[in-house]
Amino acid sequence: MSTIAIIGAGASGMMAAITAAENGAHRVLLFERQARAGRKLLSTGNGRCNLTNEGMTPENYHSETPDFVRPALAAFPVADTLDWFHALGLLTVTEPSGRVYPLSDSANSVLDVLRFAIEGKENITLLTGQPVLRLARISGGFRVETEQETYACDNVIVACGGMAGAKVGGVKDGYALLQSLGHSRTALHPALVQLTTETDFPKALKGVRADARLTLAQKRTVLARTEGEVQFTEKGVSGPAVFDLSRAASTGGEGLGLTLDFLRDYAIRDVFDRLCDRRKAAPQLTAEDLLTGMLHNRLGRTIIRYVNQKADTPLSELSDAALKEIARACKGFSLPVRGTEGFDSAQVTAGGIRCAEFDAQTMESRIVPGLFACGEVLDVDGDCGGFNLQWAWSSGHLAGRLGK
Repeated sequence: MSTIAIIGAGASGMMAAITAAENGAHRVLLFERQARAGRKLLSTGNGRCNLTNEGMTPENYHSETPDFVRPALAAFPVADTLDWFHALGLLTVTEPSGRVYPLSDSANSVLDVLRFAIEGKENITLLTGQPVLRLARISGGFRVETEQETYACDNVIVACGGMAGAKVGGVKDGYALLQSLGHSRTALHPALVQLTTETDFPKALKGVRADARLTLAQKRTVLARTEGEVQFTEKGVSGPAVFDLSRAASTGGEGLGLTLDFLRDYAIRDVFDRLCDRRKAAPQLTAEDLLTGMLHNRLGRTIIRYVNQKADTPLSELSDAALKEIARACKGFSLPVRGTEGFDSAQVTAGGIRCAEFDAQTMESRIVPGLFACGEVLDVDGDCGGFNLQWAWSSGHLAGRLGK
């Protein structure tokens, strides 16, 4: 019986372990530095666990080697992933956006069925509280060293994850272990993370949510566009739409600006006409009430301040030029971007071990035969919406087949 060491009991590591154990000829040692497996999984999707997305395509992923994801996603696509989880007893629900969640709306349900699957395999030994300190190539296999013991094994799958979410298990271990065996990595950046901006207006809007079209630009060059929910924070902006832009912001350099269109379904002329109608219908109201009914009250008042208009000015005294400026602000509310929150707040790491050094058909190292890697430790990160967990399931499943 061959011995397989899997380093990291997160999403991809647990998937790799269960897949490898299905071959009864393998004994699987699953190492986890934390006191329990899958801790980071519990924080995904705000604790709901957005485990995949039925709208998944390879274009939802980012890498120095963009086509690397295709074989794994084809070998274990979304439909197979859902069938696999359903067979473990998990019930799921798909939202109109394509995002898939457990019917219980709790990440614990996903972790529990994975945990039961691991406990049900007699040939899997879960070794929690045992960070792997060193990994070395030896004759016929590998040596895996922890603080407690040294293990010999035939194959190794590195599934340590990335640096994102340090409070729930994000570490550099996987990069260091793979680099010690000759692999290299790209630069690392936080992704799916809040943006930090100039704080004057966001502070006043802390906690306010708005639907918007977002444009991230560096001077006149557009780096990314998206639309959806934005949430204002004390330091800047957050929310699903912001997360979609965060990778471009994290890697985009200096001089970035974010523009928000809060009335994306209306042309500027339509907005202006509505403001004129409000002025005519209620001339006694003041400027701070001009956008009531169109935007969140605090957002409406902030836009009045944004254009340097006095809040107590009667609508009857607002000129057409002033209304046009307010309409433009509703459609083009700009915030200078300072950067992003760090890895502690990020949901995923952009960058990682270079994919070109692995066989995309098997996840096996091209440098060290018998060594595999999967999940976030590699230079693959997905958009917000379940795509990163799908990469964990697909790549972990492929790695767990050990090239078979």
